Amino acid sequence: PKLCYLKGINEISACRVCVVEVKGIHHLVTSCNNQVQEGMEILTNSPRVREARKINVELLLSQHHTNCPTCVRSSNCELKQVASDLNLTVDRYKNEYPEMIWTSTFPLIRDAGKCIKCMRCVQICDKIQTLNIWDVSGTGSHTTVDVSHNLEIKESDCSLCGQCVTHCPTAALQERDDVEAINGIHGELANDDKVTVAVVAPAVRAAWGEEFGLSPEFATDRRLVSTLKSVGFDYVFDVDFAADLTIMEESNELLARLQQPDKYSWPMFTSCCPGWVSFAKSQYPELLPQLSTAKSPQMFGAVIKTYFAQKKGIAPENITCVSIMPCMSKKRELTLPGMDSAGTGQDIDYVLTTREICRLIKADHIDVSRLPECDFDDPLGEATGAGVIFGASGGVLEAALRTAYHTVTGENPEIGEQSPLKVLRQIGSFKELEIDIKGVKLHCAALSSLGEARRLIQAMKRGECHYDFVEVMACPGGCINGGGQPIRPSFQNKPKDCADRDQCLRGYDARSAIRFSHENQAVQTLYDEYLEAPLSDRAHHLLHVEEY
Repeated sequence: PKLCYLKGINEISACRVCVVEVKGIHHLVTSCNNQVQEGMEILTNSPRVREARKINVELLLSQHHTNCPTCVRSSNCELKQVASDLNLTVDRYKNEYPEMIWTSTFPLIRDAGKCIKCMRCVQICDKIQTLNIWDVSGTGSHTTVDVSHNLEIKESDCSLCGQCVTHCPTAALQERDDVEAINGIHGELANDDKVTVAVVAPAVRAAWGEEFGLSPEFATDRRLVSTLKSVGFDYVFDVDFAADLTIMEESNELLARLQQPDKYSWPMFTSCCPGWVSFAKSQYPELLPQLSTAKSPQMFGAVIKTYFAQKKGIAPENITCVSIMPCMSKKRELTLPGMDSAGTGQDIDYVLTTREICRLIKADHIDVSRLPECDFDDPLGEATGAGVIFGASGGVLEAALRTAYHTVTGENPEIGEQSPLKVLRQIGSFKELEIDIKGVKLHCAALSSLGEARRLIQAMKRGECHYDFVEVMACPGGCINGGGQPIRPSFQNKPKDCADRDQCLRGYDARSAIRFSHENQAVQTLYDEYLEAPLSDRAHHLLHVEEY
């Protein structure tokens, strides 16, 4: 058993739950950070070991707020599981835990009363994301984890990637819960004057079924549509549509910059990941002019409250648009400048993470296994394989290159097994390729995790490499492993690299009848009827930001 161990990241024996007995050594030994040696005789479950583990976990529980029935991690809490496995049935120590003192408005919530000082959040943020947001504070029994440099979380450089949340063994870290604002007695779904629209991000379909014990083959995007309609949403759209729209803008922006290469600094970076954009703003503000000005696919909100509202004859102010995202940073993104271009307040009203929408579905007692599949609504329901791979690392870059190649040559690129784009479908935190588009060679890279982004930027600054187009995703593996996705605790013995989620999205792409964003007829109709053309004045107003 373990509560703090993360292979190669956190091997500090903080929880001391993994102790074992080694014959010839008087004291118990933590197994996570001691190497096996020839001739060792190790007892992994002796009475002495079991008793030590029980005492260690009981001491952790004595400083833990055990409000399990109302805890968002009650079904997948690693502390609860370890305590259950150890058959802890009596509290032998008085329970005293610190009170929660934290802002309730920030998208990331920390409850000190549930922190077990495992240090996972510290190590993930330091070693993987290189932002050093968390640090140890206090001494003795008052030791805890808090924001570094005595800052409030909203004053820190936190990118809201949420990796600290998904690696926390308890609910000491979680997203701000916005479910009640949607599904409460005074929530948006209960307001008959509101037209509620849900837009579903591509990565959500790869993971939402995990919360219900359903396979990706059964928990499809179309079954999620049916589920959301059962919850009470009036319209359900696929964010893949907006991903295709993003590609139309971003690929044309890349080509426009390439026509005047001396006017711009290189590379051009994608801007779909708000965690990466936040990182760039705080760590490398000089790079902001190199980010694409295209909004993330949450540009969908502006389209819904203009074009869609006109098509349906609905007053924009009567539309409540809810994004269902694998990401916590999206909660902050909807409040940023430029995300109100429809002229009726925020283009997106609420963001729910995958975990939140699953809690909402469970609260409504909906038996997902009995629901049929249902198509996304029109006129913004069509999407392509290029849009769906947005959720996987390398997907945005591949989708953009598919369309950029067609724009220049008039032909679609090869995307099968012989395609140079195939390298972007490999699992890994860094992928690069060179592609020739009518004599112009583009050196491109796709990377995931903010630590990988920092390493690449530093290498570019040292003159060690040059790229023309770079995709960055804040979360390792991309949005499929986002901070708002279902949490896979270690006791479930599921892979942490989320290769199966990646494979799920790649499968959607391979099965799609249309695999190029420029072939999305609903997107083309939107341009013909409303936006005119990529990078037009109206498109720029609704789909781009003026500055970061």
